[in-house]
Amino acid sequence: HGERLTLFCMEDEELICNQCRAEDHEGHECNGTEEAAQECKRELRFALRPLQEKLESLTTAKQICQETADHIRRQTQHTVRLIKADFEKLQQFLRDEEASMLTALKEEEEQKSHRMKEKIDRLTEEITSLTETINTTEEAIDYEDFNFQSYRVECTPQDLKEMSGALIDVAKHLNSLKFRVWEKMQTVVTYTPVTLNPNTADACLSLSDDLTVLRYTDEEQQVPDNPERFCYYECVIGSEALGTGRHSWDVEVGDSIEWALGVVYDSVQRKEWFPPSPEHGMWTMCLNGGHYRAPNSTSQPIPVKKKPQRVRVQLDWDVGRVMFSDAADNTLIYKFKAKFTEKLYPYFSNTCKRHPLRILPEKVSVYTE
Repeated sequence: HGERLTLFCMEDEELICNQCRAEDHEGHECNGTEEAAQECKRELRFALRPLQEKLESLTTAKQICQETADHIRRQTQHTVRLIKADFEKLQQFLRDEEASMLTALKEEEEQKSHRMKEKIDRLTEEITSLTETINTTEEAIDYEDFNFQSYRVECTPQDLKEMSGALIDVAKHLNSLKFRVWEKMQTVVTYTPVTLNPNTADACLSLSDDLTVLRYTDEEQQVPDNPERFCYYECVIGSEALGTGRHSWDVEVGDSIEWALGVVYDSVQRKEWFPPSPEHGMWTMCLNGGHYRAPNSTSQPIPVKKKPQRVRVQLDWDVGRVMFSDAADNTLIYKFKAKFTEKLYPYFSNTCKRHPLRILPEKVSVYTE
């Protein structure tokens, strides 16, 4: 209409003039352009909120992924160092054993070579003496006035005795060599029935390099909050699931004043705290406040005559039994009876700053049948 567009039709969402309002937009809500612009901005800001929240969520997810990638790199570097260190120990053991065996062989060679040289020297002397005797006798025979009745010659040399054991005892050095070395490796090889899974450890727990010791620390470890990791429990579980059959492991609790041991389902809640109980997939006993306890209907302290330094945990999955006993004399402390429906994982918790928990190695033996 040739007029200035000073209005904005909210219904048709277009700029109009006063004449347009009277003719084509009669009854529509129309605002001034400035007011309409502000309203549009408010609507756009409102529409941006979900996008901004999504962006923030994606940024956070990217940061978590980056932190996880960094942790993976650190884990790999650390594990590489430990693998190399362990293989270096084994290789050094083999080098030492090789040197020891070669030294023993060399010593036997020197000893038997020396004995053989002594015998050769004695034989050389005897040969020289006998040769002189023969020559002297032959010269005497040539004389015309030789008086054979007055001449005596020792014609029977001393019997030559064979030297028993003169050769290198090759069989002694090579007999079951690999087996004997393997047998001796028991001095440098340890076996623990349970290895801790660091990816499940609460951030306040510090694990040893061999994954058999857990310490409580005030300073949280820089670890990602992955789904497998426990929070609020100060705990860690074993790396392998336990199913049908019997399983047993000993834990040195020492002077720790707050600890818990047992078994849990893999499906146990890990990000929220609740009282440990069989109803929640946890069969545990603990020392807390100077009392030994296990979650049951009474939750009364467990009477213990002597404070155990080592606790044995025994699981019979098929029978449905978890037993805790003093490993020193196998005195029963407590037992659970249940019907298990999932595989279980060994469970360890420690909130004592001064004393760690340690999974004890089992005796390793090599034998033949």
